[in-house]
Amino acid sequence: MIEVIKKIRQETGVSLALCKKALEEAGQDAEKAKELLRKWGQELAGKRSGRGTSQGVIEAYIHSNKKIGALVDLRCETDFVAKNKDFQELAHEIALQVAAMNPLYLRAEDIPPQVIEKEKEGYQEQMAKEKKPKEIMDKIIEGKLEKFRKEVCLFSQPYVRDPGMTIQDLINNTIAKMGENINLEKFIRFEI
Repeated sequence: MIEVIKKIRQETGVSLALCKKALEEAGQDAEKAKELLRKWGQELAGKRSGRGTSQGVIEAYIHSNKKIGALVDLRCETDFVAKNKDFQELAHEIALQVAAMNPLYLRAEDIPPQVIEKEKEGYQEQMAKEKKPKEIMDKIIEGKLEKFRKEVCLFSQPYVRDPGMTIQDLINNTIAKMGENINLEKFIRFEI
């Protein structure tokens, strides 16, 4: 059991006590324990989301070809966490994600309605050639819009190093590990 707890801690970075508790609640199933830890992290992030984030870091990433760069403004509650290696690593990973995946918005709510409408019109034109019932075409279009949102919104993008988790999951895991609110204020990407 100790080896399994160590493995879960290595993979998640969560405290040994929480790993043990999750493993016990999951009936000694490591995968279920990791899923439980992820759920707890999301719950903790929700509880902490109202707390102010006045400290943090600005992280820069420059690609090896010197033609792509990204800056992220990642905030936390205390200077202690801002100086923490895990927090700084999170900022670096998010900057790397921005450089690699070129998101346009932080979250789906940030997409202007006219952008969604334009995408929807484009999909409707594509689907007009199809001979399918309207309700099926509407579902297909909604699926394409959801895929579009996931591609252009940083929080919902699959993490480049682990496509099984999103950037929001990555942030939530760090919130669970640090025990305080973390907020990505903004990002910018440059490309020549």
